Amino acid sequence: MTWLSRICFKDCRGARTRACSVGILADVRRYVAHKRRVETRRGTHECVRHGTLALALSFVLAGPGIAATLAGRVELVDSRAPAVRQHHDYSGVAVWLEPAGPAPAPAPLHARMVQKDKEFRPHLLMVTVGSTVDFPNLDPIFHNAFSNYNGQLFDVGLYPPGSNRSIRFSRPGIVRVFCNIHSSMSAIIAVLDTPLFGLTGTDGRFEIGGVPEGGYDLTFFHERATQAALQSVSRRVAVSGGRVSIPPIAISETGYLSIPHKNKYGRDYPPAPGDAGYYPGTHQ
Repeated sequence: MTWLSRICFKDCRGARTRACSVGILADVRRYVAHKRRVETRRGTHECVRHGTLALALSFVLAGPGIAATLAGRVELVDSRAPAVRQHHDYSGVAVWLEPAGPAPAPAPLHARMVQKDKEFRPHLLMVTVGSTVDFPNLDPIFHNAFSNYNGQLFDVGLYPPGSNRSIRFSRPGIVRVFCNIHSSMSAIIAVLDTPLFGLTGTDGRFEIGGVPEGGYDLTFFHERATQAALQSVSRRVAVSGGRVSIPPIAISETGYLSIPHKNKYGRDYPPAPGDAGYYPGTHQ
């Protein structure tokens, strides 16, 4: 059955009674009880005898399924990160579902990635294609957020404390964000063609809610995992109504190398100026 905003039931005289998709079953019961009372008195109860109730119930039972929740757990293995080895911290893994068939474009979001204490917060941000991300500078120093990787190139330029810059992300991909002044600052923005995404907590658990029934490609991203490792754990899943749990996923960090990145000019970072000093281009 196709998705319907309402279902119409026609009686034997051509009159229509409409039952909204919300509470259809209750409406059908009331409708049939009413028709029985009215038509029985008039001696015309062909509608009920000819299966109106059965037809109505078939519409209800065959209608669109209830949105499901996909749940699972990720474990990071072969890691050299102290947080993982010592504290079993499996947070920061992005998880999303892409429909196996055609799907409408997701609605764009408006999100924030704050710069505070020489950090980007959150470190990993997930948004849909077409979303706008603000980069407010909440530090008492200058910052210059940029990305020169494949996800989407951008450079907001140098801007002072208390100000903001915004970027619209128009195509899907993994955007690696840095600051051109402070080499220690980095973050990731996952720009997705789907609104069905989630992020693992410290225990590695994740949930993706509001998932319509159907087939999906389940995809993962973790900044310390190679592309080959991530592809090896991606899979096709079938989602039905209710809660769907998948077996635990182990993502290996084998092969990960931490390589210092360059500044926006493709050069090594010079020594950062003192926080109270001037930055190049900010004074005459």
